[in-house]
Amino acid sequence: MSAEKKRHFTIPVFIPMEACPFHCIFCDQYRISGKTVKPSSSEVVNILNQHLSTLPLKNAEIEVGFFGGTFTGLPPEEQRSYLQSVTPFIESGRIQGIRLSTRPDFISAEILALLKEYPVKTIELGAQSMDDEVLKRSGRGHTAADTVNASAMILKAGFSLGLQMMIGLPGDSPERSVATAKKIAALGATETRIYPVIVIRNTPLEDLFLKGSFIPPDLEEAILITKNVVRIFDEENVRIIRIGLHPSEGLLNRTDYVAGPFHPSFRELVMTSAWTDRLSTLLNDKPGELVTIRVNPADLHPAIGYYGKNRKILEKHFRTVKFMADPEIKEKTFYADHH
Repeated sequence: MSAEKKRHFTIPVFIPMEACPFHCIFCDQYRISGKTVKPSSSEVVNILNQHLSTLPLKNAEIEVGFFGGTFTGLPPEEQRSYLQSVTPFIESGRIQGIRLSTRPDFISAEILALLKEYPVKTIELGAQSMDDEVLKRSGRGHTAADTVNASAMILKAGFSLGLQMMIGLPGDSPERSVATAKKIAALGATETRIYPVIVIRNTPLEDLFLKGSFIPPDLEEAILITKNVVRIFDEENVRIIRIGLHPSEGLLNRTDYVAGPFHPSFRELVMTSAWTDRLSTLLNDKPGELVTIRVNPADLHPAIGYYGKNRKILEKHFRTVKFMADPEIKEKTFYADHH
């Protein structure tokens, strides 16, 4: 009998906008994360204790994630203070590791040596794009070559590598987004996050949008581009941690939102669309039958679709449509029984 798969949890600690040397035209981490003040080291301890009191500790893999700023751009003593605040939790076995997000141009041998002193497992780089024109027009302040070099250094130092990307930035295109995804996989990233660009209030991107100089992709276009990017990551075995922005209160109630493909269930919409494509082959089968579609348990909800979209499409063709979870079926595939 196989061992029960461990459940993975990340306790997020936000340090919004800290140590960011550039103001990317799309960014306002205060609004995106819903956090406005960075925590002290003692407050980090409180955050961890609070989360641990609510998490199932049995058969769980728990890590701490420092997000929202350029962690490695903080003064070394501040980095150490944050990392030291987590270390006792790891030594006691309550937490298993640390991940942090930073910029490609804030990676050096000295920085990596500091991080190696602590139980940091994963470094995520905000690559956003591997196209220099897109990076320049977005005010990123680094080049694609910086991402290439930083990725190699991170892997050589023994850390796991995550590379985040965005779609729909100024100068971007569906083809450039696909090229970015392919390069991210080629650089050795084992995981990624995919964010469609959203026009946030009081950002330079809002000014461009209001002037008519920038038009973000609409929801359907963003779903299509993201679906194609997801396919690449699936083929290259790059784990997708997140698709779409965290639904902060300011985005949900539209006080911080100006334009763009924001949806609180964006990932589900993308996965539904991917399964619409897979299941469309069944529409060539004889209509009017009862069909039972077996999928891996992890795929059951996206296969059925957001608000049952895929079930409804198939019900127009077949008399009855049933979906069943079957652990013997490989993920992202299906088997259909016709009756």
